Formats: sequence, C-alpha cells, structure tokens
Amino acid sequence: MKIDRLPKDDKANGWSGVLPPRMPHPALSGDQSADWIVLGGGYAGLGAARRLAELHPNQRIVLIDAGEAGENASGRNSGFAIDLPHNVGSSLEELDGSHRFMRLARSAIDALDQTIKTHGIACDWSADGKYHAAVSARGVEDVLQPFAKELTALGEPFEWVEGAELQARLGSPHFTAAILTPGGRLMNPAALTRGLADSLPENVTIYENSPVLEFENLNGVQLTTSKGTLRAPKMILAANGFAERFGFYKNRFLHLVAHASLSRRLTEEEQKAYGVTKPWGMTPANAFAGITMRYTNDHRLLIRQGLDYCPSQRFSTEKLAAVKARHKRLFDARFPMLPAVTMEHTWSGFVCLSRNAAPGFGQMAGNIWSAVCQNAVGVTKGTFGGMLAANMASGQDNPLIADMESLGAPSPLPPRPFLDLGVRSRFQLELWRNRHEA
Repeated sequence: MKIDRLPKDDKANGWSGVLPPRMPHPALSGDQSADWIVLGGGYAGLGAARRLAELHPNQRIVLIDAGEAGENASGRNSGFAIDLPHNVGSSLEELDGSHRFMRLARSAIDALDQTIKTHGIACDWSADGKYHAAVSARGVEDVLQPFAKELTALGEPFEWVEGAELQARLGSPHFTAAILTPGGRLMNPAALTRGLADSLPENVTIYENSPVLEFENLNGVQLTTSKGTLRAPKMILAANGFAERFGFYKNRFLHLVAHASLSRRLTEEEQKAYGVTKPWGMTPANAFAGITMRYTNDHRLLIRQGLDYCPSQRFSTEKLAAVKARHKRLFDARFPMLPAVTMEHTWSGFVCLSRNAAPGFGQMAGNIWSAVCQNAVGVTKGTFGGMLAANMASGQDNPLIADMESLGAPSPLPPRPFLDLGVRSRFQLELWRNRHEA
C-alpha cells in the first residue's frame, strides 16, 4: 500500500523555538529488522515504545517517525496534562465513566512524573493545576456552576475564583470567574517530547525524519522509506490522524487545525506592570469562541485561538501572518498593561477528533495494535493509550485496559461533501451561540 499523504507541519513551533538546538536521531537507512515497530513519535508512540522496552528487555524495538521529536502535534499543543474529563454528566453512569477516565489520565501523569524525575527531563513540568474560566455571566451560569456541581459529585477538589482575586492571579480583567483544579500539569510540550524520545531505554532505536512511503503486512509488517526498509513481526500504530493512510479507521476521523502564538519574554519592567509571579494555565468555558492561555516560567504568554476544519491536513504558512495579527489584538484586549509585547512565534498544529470523542485503540489485525485519535487531550490520552496498547500487544494483563475499552471506538462519519458542509455549519453555529465567551 502506497501512503498517499505525509505529515507536513510548519517550521514555526514556538515551544521548540525557545529551546536550544537538538540533534535528531538518524533517518532509517538500508534494510533493518526488529522485534517490534512503533509507528509515530508522539506521546502514544513514546509511551508504547517505553512500555515495550520494559516488558521485553532482550528484544529490539524500533520507533520510526516522519519528523523530529517535539516538532509534531505532540510538541505543538498548549502544554497541559489534563486529569479531568472536559465534560462531566450528572448521571451515575456518566460519573462512573468520569472515574474511569481519571484513573487512566492519572496513570499517565504518574508515569510522566516518574520518567521526568528519573531522567532529569527539563521541560518546565509543574503541578500548577488549571483554571477553567468564563468571560460572561452566562458562561458562569451555563458552564462553571454545573462544572462545580459535577466536581463535587466526583469528590474532586477545586477552588472557585472570581472578581479581583481572579484578576490578580491571571493579570487580566477580562474574566468573570474560574474554577481551579489542582491535579493537572503544565509544561513545554516540545521539551517534554524531546526528553521522552532521548531517554528511551537502550533496546529502543529511533529513526527520525523517516516518512513511510509504503506499508505492507504480509508475514509481518514492512515499512518502506526513501532510504530503506524496516521489518518486524508486530507493530503498534501511533500515527494519530495519519492512521487512515495505512488503511485503518477509514471515515472515522475529523481533522482540525489549531493556531497558537507565544509572546517574547517580558522585560523586568513589564513583569512588574503585569504583576503576576506564578505560572498558570487556563482553558476557556467554550473551546470554539474562547481562548486557551498560559503564563510560562520564562515569563512569556501563550494565546491559542482559532480552530478550523481541515480535512486536507494542510495549512498554508502564508496565513500565519493574519493569525499572528489576530492573536496580538486578542492579547492587547486581555493584557492592556503590556502594549509593547509582541508575538514572537506563531504556529499551527493538527488535531484529530472522532465524532463520538472515542479513541482509536485496540487490536487492528493479528499483529497490529493502535493508539490513535486523542481528541485534543494528547499528553495524557496519548501516553496511557500507548502504554496500554503495549500491554495488550504483549499479552500483559492490566486492569486499565478495560477502562480504556470502555471509552468506545470511533463512530462512522457521513460521506463528503455532506460531512464538510455539516462540520463547517456546526462551527459557525457554535461561534455565534457562544460569542459571549469571546
């Protein structure tokens, strides 16, 4: 099978742009063989490779990626490891499902905590929690108040913050109220992904900058690149939205593109004018109309806003200038005390969703397992998905596999062009309905 679409990201990722240069691992060259292939070097692939190496210390695991660690979608997100479901219902069944998700997410955070500590990965990993904020009184009533009730039903700790106290913590008068939950983590996602890749066990070989051009599964998996071939009897597919190109999950994934900007570092005078000393992360009450923001340890502010339907998985870099200008206007509206601060980096990243928010997890063939489609919660969902796929593929029992399978499987999508019309109409409707949260 020829692969008819390859990943193509811009070169403007701000999270890697603030890091020192990194020497990538060599590309695949010649004819290579292994005991296991892990296809994809994001959080799922890295989690799978590490778990396989631990379970099979005498076997050779090869992780292959089309690009470089930290430059794919895993290194382009907003830098949240989220431990709570985005939307929680009030029924006993929904609450039970939320508990299952939290077990999974916290297993991923625990594993990342330990790996980062063991290997000294410098990625600004911090337990500062996450604010979920509303701009309007309607957003408070429709989103935050029900969220608070649901957290109470789950027995989860949280803090309600509003008014002058919220302004002091975020340094912005733009928001009415927020709920702070303490269990998540913040980080530089590019630094985390680099560190996870470069600290894999010795029995893992990484080939970067090695896009797969052909895929066969006859008496074992064979991947062909422009410079060589790679064969193994078993494979874990962790290529996220590109899993479709390998013949799996056809007509199951929605492809979106999100945009972010990272400011230059605030000067000492600007830090005083801003008045906030502690890093923070904030997600909006409405993901369509609102803005995700971060204040980083090195005194930069992140704006992530703009989510577009993008079935081609391509976004022209020529459009980034307009995105940057829009983000600067949004920044100025939220931080009027910092008029001279510019957006130093602006980039895009592709997001894979399923219609029913279910992951692509499980055994796809006799010798192929998958951990894809993290539905925009890649740090935790990718990590636990990859780890559990490795357990399943190795015949290693893990009670969390049942929790993972309870999340369901991606449901079919309508055919195009009806799908395109429906998604774009829904986006416009959501933006209009939630304009009060802009």
